[in-house]
Amino acid sequence: MPARSWRNWAGTQRTDPVRAVVARGAGEVADAVQAAARDGLRVKAIGSGHSFSAIGVADGVAVVVSGDPRDARIDSATGLVTVPAGITLRRLNRLLWEHGLALPNLGDIQEQTIAGALATGTHGTGAAEQCIAAQVRALDIVLADGSLVHCSPTEEPELFSAARVGLGALGILVNVTLQAVPAFRLHAVEQVLPLDEVLAELDAYVDGNDHFEFYWFPHTDVAATKRNNRTEATAPRRGRLAALVGDELLGNVGFGLTCRIGEALPSLVPRINRFVAPRMSAGEYVDRSYEVFCSPRRVRFVEMEYAVPRAAVHEAIAGLRGAAERHARAVTFPVEVRFLGADDIPLSTASGRDTVYIAVHVHRGQPHEAYFGAVESVMTALHGRPHWGKLHTRTAAQLRTVYPGFDDFVALRDRLDPERRFTNPYLERVLG
Repeated sequence: MPARSWRNWAGTQRTDPVRAVVARGAGEVADAVQAAARDGLRVKAIGSGHSFSAIGVADGVAVVVSGDPRDARIDSATGLVTVPAGITLRRLNRLLWEHGLALPNLGDIQEQTIAGALATGTHGTGAAEQCIAAQVRALDIVLADGSLVHCSPTEEPELFSAARVGLGALGILVNVTLQAVPAFRLHAVEQVLPLDEVLAELDAYVDGNDHFEFYWFPHTDVAATKRNNRTEATAPRRGRLAALVGDELLGNVGFGLTCRIGEALPSLVPRINRFVAPRMSAGEYVDRSYEVFCSPRRVRFVEMEYAVPRAAVHEAIAGLRGAAERHARAVTFPVEVRFLGADDIPLSTASGRDTVYIAVHVHRGQPHEAYFGAVESVMTALHGRPHWGKLHTRTAAQLRTVYPGFDDFVALRDRLDPERRFTNPYLERVLG
């Protein structure tokens, strides 16, 4: 297939690979890797482009892995589900629901491929929950020599452990086996509260709900909170009109207009934020789990997110507020704060510690360097770990100090891919 230009969703990363390959199965992925080796080219799998960082940029051979849901194998009795690595979370969520299953936790965007979500450590929120990769039970991966390897906790366990959040550095995933749970509904309560009240009672909110998060607009004193809890109820349902108003008119069209006004008249942004924040979508409804977890995102933005120990949450938010006051005078996008339990995945941002995630955003095209840089300084001082798929400036030397399993991961990468077939400039920076 001839080369084609590629760019990510946010428009922050672009590339013109030497060639692109649409692979219909593991054999064609292996062929693409072996052909790249013969031609002295690097190779990367590309997904839906929802990473803001350059983790998925292919400068040699770009491989699109199959995501055909017809290739899925689903055992409704055990909840074990094997799917092609290129399937999007949107298609996967609906496929699981048809079989009475669901993923226990999701982020707020479902356009990513499952392979991309795993590679970057995509997560949702919930103090007793873990990232999506913690649900992986087996992987089929094409290595740099073109071999197809099946790995699990009992077969190639070192590779399995690392490849669950592998950054695309160990090989190309072609199949993923996940442990799903019985399908469930969530009771969603969205409420705007005083920020100081939320912070004072934060542990109660986080530990007292299955899934809790909040948004804070710079220059305001309120937080838009979201509490999602499992329920057997089927009502109240959110009607189509309410969903249209909340997700589209307020969440996308109206918010996009707010961003444009802020860019044209930056001196008005503090007043705009103080007007918008108390009017964030508020309500109560019950729906399928994935319909509550995920929301449409049509206003393009760029994002940086850091994971810090949950014990440091108040220090992190205080530092964030100071950084925003100095450097986010014209920022209309809110800060998102989420929580997650510890896991055992070497390069998961929640590896070995209960975690709070703090994400900052700006409208696409708006300067972000000073704001993001100030926030990054706060978070790194608290042993923060940057989200692999979002903007940051950390290097391998710096990341080694916050990941106990970092050197073991790099050593495994060196053994499996000594010629750096799967690397790119981003991976050279973060892995060395």
